[in-house]
Amino acid sequence: MTTLQDLLAKKAALEQEIEATQKRERQDAIAKVKSLMNEYGLSASDLTGKSGTKTGGKSGASKGGKVAAKYRNNATGETWSGRGLQPKWLKAAVAAGKKLEDFAL
Repeated sequence: MTTLQDLLAKKAALEQEIEATQKRERQDAIAKVKSLMNEYGLSASDLTGKSGTKTGGKSGASKGGKVAAKYRNNATGETWSGRGLQPKWLKAAVAAGKKLEDFAL
């Protein structure tokens, strides 16, 4: 019958072996990837898709930037860029008979 100390020692040895095996396999995988990259003339940017127009992507295009306001509620000063859903104040005003152009800047 094994003691708790024996089991803990075996556990620690297994954890060390697992860690060493993970490191070795990771290094092997990196070596394989580097070999394939050299064989096919690939770079890191080819893998990430950040090579700009080389892969047909848009280079220099910004995402999520601020857009100038196109409509303003003169009573409250609230604005809307014309993108996305209409704000509640604008929906209510249009439903009340006003025109969208009445709020244009």
